[in-house]
Amino acid sequence: MAEANWYVVHTYSGYENKVKANIEKTIENRHLEQQILEVRVPLEDVTEMKNGKPKLVTKKMFPGYVLIHMIMNDDTWYVVRNTRGVTGFVGPGSKPVPLTEAEMRPLGVKSETVVVDFAEGDAIVILAGPWKDTTGVITAMNHHKQTVTINVELFGRETPVEVSFADVKRMN
Repeated sequence: MAEANWYVVHTYSGYENKVKANIEKTIENRHLEQQILEVRVPLEDVTEMKNGKPKLVTKKMFPGYVLIHMIMNDDTWYVVRNTRGVTGFVGPGSKPVPLTEAEMRPLGVKSETVVVDFAEGDAIVILAGPWKDTTGVITAMNHHKQTVTINVELFGRETPVEVSFADVKRMN
């Protein structure tokens, strides 16, 4: 399987969040979760002076750009390139160029591997969030997003729930 890299996509200014939402919806509809791993609009906290008082606001680091962690192939290229609001990938011509590890570091994107003591089929308990104290069996693990999926009973039906690695522990 090819390796996933981070790519930069150029969008219409002000459409970054809409493009992110559209790509995430397409990933879900076409079941591309294993190929397009993450879509990000990098944000930063900035202190602005308003009426002589400092005010903390969140701004886009790169207006008009969205970062995508994906495995580049014809399908993923087509899906991203033909998303409403996307004007193209950053790179010469129509060939996208992946970002290097050094280029990703200042953006706060970590490529650290988290080692966990559980695997698919293990029983776990959720430690935090709306599903706190819920137990379940892991049906899927996504190491890139650092999440596990378990089925919980909701309104008499089995419903898949995605939870962060940090919010679960293995049952003894």
